[in-house]
Amino acid sequence: MPSGVGSVSRSRAGAPIPPLLPCIVKIATWNVNSLKVRLGHVLDWLANDPVDILGLQETKLVDAKFPAQELRDAGYVPVFAGQPTYNGVAILARADTIGEPKDIVINNPAFPDEQMRLISATCAGLRIVCAYIPNGQEVDSEKYRYKLAWLDALIPWLQAGADAPGIPRILLGDFNIAPEDRDVHDPEAWREKVLCSTPERERFQQLQALGLHDAFRRFEHPEKTFSWWDYRQLGFRRNAGLRIDHIMVDASLLPRVSACAIDRAPRKWDKPSDHAPVVLTLSP
Repeated sequence: MPSGVGSVSRSRAGAPIPPLLPCIVKIATWNVNSLKVRLGHVLDWLANDPVDILGLQETKLVDAKFPAQELRDAGYVPVFAGQPTYNGVAILARADTIGEPKDIVINNPAFPDEQMRLISATCAGLRIVCAYIPNGQEVDSEKYRYKLAWLDALIPWLQAGADAPGIPRILLGDFNIAPEDRDVHDPEAWREKVLCSTPERERFQQLQALGLHDAFRRFEHPEKTFSWWDYRQLGFRRNAGLRIDHIMVDASLLPRVSACAIDRAPRKWDKPSDHAPVVLTLSP
């Protein structure tokens, strides 16, 4: 066994779990709001900042039309689950550093759902759970109740090990939850509205109670640092945004968490997603 790699643990099924890479690992999440429209943005961003693992949300593509070959040509191995027009999630693993994702699970087996909102995979000793949590539309609506039920199923599933017990977890994606008032450009205007309501924030706190830590909040950032801005009413220009895209890491990984930041640059590009990427750095 190479020096510094550590012992090999085993999954529930008894198969060896790949050791976590003893080097810098960069992991990102990005709601691209249509991969068909923004494939060029993703490829350009990866060329400039070749992260090791990228979780995508709102790909809005059926699997047959997912641009797997284009991403492979760019050096990434994708796994994905999609549907027409809505939702869709994917995990991209850099081929030369991470290799092929293993033990893929689509959605939450404990929550039957036709919507493609969750994909999990083991990538070089990490269990990556990429989530597109429902928006909820409006408090007390049917979609809001679906959102809470979705989260109420996710939390115990993660607690049980997300089909890969013993592997350090990273939960990332578009959570559609601003955890605190400081994550909202106008807290009073958003008070108890969807994305900022008390029940949603309580579910976020329940995720934290599982031992998952909000990596962004491990560091000092300028006030009013957000990851999403409405296309309407010059939201980005006015910085009228919310921080709803998150990367949460197991406590066991905290000693390696050396940076977590939001990259606003792609939000300035032509025809951008309304979300910006969030990037986590794990040091050796």
